[in-house]
This record gives sequence, structure tokens and C-alpha cells, in this order.
Amino acid sequence: MSIGISEEHTELAASLRGWAADAGGLAAARAAEGDPGARFDDAWKASVEMGLVTIAVPESQGGGGGTMLDLAVALEACAEELVAGPLLGPAVVAGVLARAGAGPAVEAGLAALAGGSVVSLALPTASSDVLLDAPSVEHALVRGGSGWALLPASALRFEAATGLDLSRRAGSVVSCEESAGERVDVDDALVRRVAVTLAAAEASGIARWCLRTAVAYAGVREQFGRKIGSFQAVKHLCAEMLETAEAVTAAAWDAAAAADATGPDAEAQWAFACDVAEATCFDGAVEVAKTCIQVLGGIGFTFEHDAHLYLRRALSLRAAHARPEAAAERLAAQAVEGRRRRVEVDLEGRDEAVRPGLRADVESVAALPTAERRAALVDTGLLMPHWPAPYGRDADAVTQVVIDEELARAGIERPDIVIAAWALPTILQHGTEAQRERFVRPSLLGELVWCQLFSEPGSGSDLASLRTKAVRVEGGWRLTGQKVWTSVADQADWAICLARTDADVPQHKGITYFLVDMRSEGIDVRPLREITGEALFNEVFLDDVFVPDDCVVAEPGDGWRLARTTLANERVAMATTRLSAATERAVELAAEGLDPAQRVAVGRAVALSTVCTLLGVRSTLRSLAGQGPGAESSVAKLLGVRNRQDAAELVVTLQQERLLLVDTTARGEDRFAADVWEMLNTRCLSIAGGTTQILRNIAGERILGLPR
Repeated sequence: MSIGISEEHTELAASLRGWAADAGGLAAARAAEGDPGARFDDAWKASVEMGLVTIAVPESQGGGGGTMLDLAVALEACAEELVAGPLLGPAVVAGVLARAGAGPAVEAGLAALAGGSVVSLALPTASSDVLLDAPSVEHALVRGGSGWALLPASALRFEAATGLDLSRRAGSVVSCEESAGERVDVDDALVRRVAVTLAAAEASGIARWCLRTAVAYAGVREQFGRKIGSFQAVKHLCAEMLETAEAVTAAAWDAAAAADATGPDAEAQWAFACDVAEATCFDGAVEVAKTCIQVLGGIGFTFEHDAHLYLRRALSLRAAHARPEAAAERLAAQAVEGRRRRVEVDLEGRDEAVRPGLRADVESVAALPTAERRAALVDTGLLMPHWPAPYGRDADAVTQVVIDEELARAGIERPDIVIAAWALPTILQHGTEAQRERFVRPSLLGELVWCQLFSEPGSGSDLASLRTKAVRVEGGWRLTGQKVWTSVADQADWAICLARTDADVPQHKGITYFLVDMRSEGIDVRPLREITGEALFNEVFLDDVFVPDDCVVAEPGDGWRLARTTLANERVAMATTRLSAATERAVELAAEGLDPAQRVAVGRAVALSTVCTLLGVRSTLRSLAGQGPGAESSVAKLLGVRNRQDAAELVVTLQQERLLLVDTTARGEDRFAADVWEMLNTRCLSIAGGTTQILRNIAGERILGLPR
């Protein structure tokens, strides 16, 4: 999914991609190979005619009156088709000048850009300033000894170079006559934020082209009589590209959205978002470009293919606009100070009709004693509002977000119904009225606890291969078999269970969905100690367990279909500002004092945790826009697991001198023992609920469309 989410942005991106494809950037880059003085005048003229550079400049200053997010959508689309020549540099200057204090230089610079002059940026470096778009520059924003100034090209002496990115040119500034320019009232931080924001948008476009190109090739290229996209190794490479590309896009989107925000903390929030983008987008785009070449194989290594041009652009963007380690260290410092990325969902007034009534309902719940609130949440449909009445409110996306906001405002946390959140939607959608009456409300009230009897010793993610048998008897079925990895089986009242009822049909068609009373005769629950030393999971042995007909959901043989379904009205969650628990713990340790390398590691954890939050926000915004779920929800699961595992391991690594002497049984009294327990326990996250490898297969096939 691209940066743009709204219908307007989606249309803008599609239109500009079509225009950019016709602009011939790839051909222009190849034609100019070896020419350090290439100006790409045709591309620049076309960009000016489209008004690209000044999209985010107010109309009163000669611009398009759009937002930074509008400009980011445009730059992403142009980068996806590798538009050549001046574009990013002038766009950065336009963004800086539009935010600068009033003055003659600002007016002159914006007027020059609106009139079609190339006004670009000189990047300060340790050796010499690097002038972007050097051969074409007519004016440049340069930092001198007295601050930033706008200079005519005649005040600069530079040496142009071809550079790594064949689609653009730059030059090394040899000398600069500061006195020939006009001061611009901006600081280094503003210039950096604008540059990172817009360069991140280009990085997203590069990542998206590389992902699309690799997937398309994997879908048609054949080896050993099969399309290579059906090979798990290639499928996983493409799925990993999807994860990285979605992270890049989410961080780039957020930096641009934060640039447009207002309020007392807006500048600090934009700075935080830019640091996340700087720590995420540029390395990510480079990795996706390299993996694209890997998937393409030999053809990707040829100069003839376009892939290397995108890798060159990605590497050049990183060199010019990113210092990921410095950004990560800043993120760690900001997190220690208590700052988190706060993203608010704009409901655009659609909440006005429902908010007063919902606020009154929530306030009535909040007024009750704590012990009575759960029942009140159930009675009002606020516990699971996306469920159908009378158990929920049939709430649409807007209503769900408003309910979340009002519950948070009142300080009310919903109780977690755990496995019931899997069982009850199936009963609601496919069960009988008697089953709904018997199970749904008591489970919501917490009177019934559920467990799941799906996995078996020989069939984990591969449910179609399960061997637990159900034999027809008078009045019901007799179940015999073994289940494993069952959480809270020793405490559960009921279980959802899959068992084979027909061995003479294809595997996935002979499975039935049962509701099993865990106190039935013939059930033997045995605890399984995990690597933590504790026993959360259990083995469950079923020995001729009777299940009556009224505990079969839907029809015999429907189990496979039921196990794969959820309510069509999916849960939409409010944006959160929290980092993962392990990341917050790492931030605590950073506050106690760490060396620079350790602070960078903490900052990277903060960036990844923030990106996971942003994926959730973007998924919510898609729901609010009436769109189906995008790739974010699948990617959020994969990246969320990585975030929790890596952050938990980081917490222990930061204290690893104590590791050899820790008593992991003392986690209730020893904080470090609890940290070690958490590190060990999170290893299950990439296994439970479908292994990471299986989820990548699913992402490759269902999202990317690769062959099975």
C-alpha cells in the first residue's frame, strides 16, 4: 500500500504514476550516463508544468496550497517511476521556505520556484558542501557561517559529478560568496526535518517499485518446471520485502502527516516522527532494492535491467539524508524524556452524531463500582461493539473508534476474553440460536473460560492433517485423540475442538467443529513445561469423549471453513501511543545510563515499536475510509512479533553481565529474572497462532498473489 490512504490521495498517486511513467526517467538516466553536466531539462520543465515542487506552498506565496502529505504522495509516485533530474532538492527548498520567517529571500526563492527556476539545496558535510542538482541550479539554499542563506548560482563555484544515482546530479562546492545572498530565518533542525520527510517519501516509492518488480518476476519466471514464486525461499524473500516496504511507507506517511499537524507539541511530534523515518526508511529502501536484485537473479545483476538504478537511488538517498544511528540515539533520548508518537485519528466530524450518546453510556458504566462494570459493558454492547446485537452494537468503524476514545477518556479497560474471542464469533456467525443463548453472554461476563483444541503433535499449522477422530453414536459423537499446546486447558470450562468425522473425503473436507465440555469424562489434561520452566501450555488427551449433537457448530464437515472465518465486521482499534512492554523496559534502562551503542539499539527498538503502532493506525484509517483491510494488518503481526522478541532480548543484553547468576524462578522478586523470563517466553510468539514462516507463505500468496 502506498503512502496515500484517502480517495483523493489514491487518485493523485495513480495519476502521477501514469504521468511519471511517460516522463521517461529511466531512459533519460541511461542516456546521460557518464555526463556530469546532465541537466535533465525536459523532466524539470514537465515537473514545473505539473506544479509538483510547490504543491505544499501556500497559494498566497505562489504555490498549490496543499499539504506536506500531498507532496509526499506525489514524490513517492514520481520515485516509483524514477523521475529524473531536479525534484527532491527544489521540493525540500520549497518546504523550508514555506515554513521560514518572512523576508526578501523567502519571497524571491518561492517566486523563482513558481516561475520554473531550479532552486536547490547544498548539504553540509564534513569535507565540503554537496550541491544537489548542481548543473541545473540557478539559486541554492546554503548554510554559511552566519546561518542559512539563499544565493544565486553565480556566487557558488562547484565541481559537478555523475554520482552513484544516474538519474540525478550533484556537485562539490569549492567556494561560496555568502555576501551575495540573503539570509533565510531557519535553523538546521527545520531543514533536516523537511529533507528527511520528503526523502523518506521517495524511499517509499523506491521500495514499492522494487517489491512490485520482484513479485511480478517471481510470478512468471520458471525453474525446474515451476514458477519460482511457489518456492518457499523466494516467497519468503518477497514477504520480507513486503514487511520492510510497509514499514518504510508507514514511517514516511507519518513524517509527512506530522509536518502538517498543529498544536503546542506539534514540532516535537514532527521531530520524533522524522527520527523514526530516518531510522527506518532509508536502510529499509536499500534492503528492499538489494532483495529485489536477489529475486531477479542474474538478470537483476545486469546493467540492462532497471533494478540497479533503483538501488543507486536508494543508496544515494541514504547517503544524502540519513544518519540512522544518530536518529536512533535521538529517539532513545526522547523516549527517556517521556515522549511517544501521538497519532490522532481525524474523524472529520463523522463522530458528532454518535459521540454524545456513547459518552453518556460510558459515563454510566464509569459511575458503577469496579466489580459491576464488566456486566454493564456487556449489557450496553460496549465490550465487543463490532459484534451484532444484542451482544454488541453492530458498530461501524467510526463508532468503534469513538467508543475506544470514550473508554480511554473514562479510564475503563475492557477485560480480555482471550480464546472466547475466537470461539464466540464462530458461534455467532454459524451456531444455532440455542448455542448463542447458552454460550455468548456467560462467556462475555467471564463465567465461562475457553481453550482451543486445534493443534496436535503431528499437525500444528497444518490443521488439515489432524488425526483426532469423531465417531457417530446415538445422540452425538465420540472423540478420541491428542491435542497439544493448549493454553489454560486446566482452567477452561469449554473448548473449541476440531476433529475428523470423515476419512473418505479430502483432508480439509472431513473436519467438524465441536464445542467440548472440558469436564467431560475421558478428558485428561497434562501440563507441559515450557522453556521458561513454567507450565502455561497443556497436552489434552481425549479418550472416547462424548459430545452431543447440540454441541456441533454448523454441519459435520464444515470445520475447516469455520476455523478460517471471522465476523465480516472486523474489530477496528483506536490508535495507541504505547510502545511494546519490552521496549518500554529498554527505555527504563536507557534512563539509568548506557553507552552510545546501547542507546542506538534502544532507539532502534523505539522506532520499530512505533512503526508497529503506525501500521495499526493506517489500518484503522483504511477502515474509516470504507476500504478493505490492507497489507498493514498482516505485516503488523510479523513485525510485532519481531519487535517483542528483539526488544525482550535487548533488555537482557543490556544487563547481560548478570545473566550467568540469575535465578529465573525468582521473577516475582527480581526484576532481572522477570526480564529473562520475558525473553524466553517471547520465543513462542513466532510459533503460536501460525509460525512466522507459515504467515509469510500466506502473505506471499494472499497479499502478493504468488503461486501456491
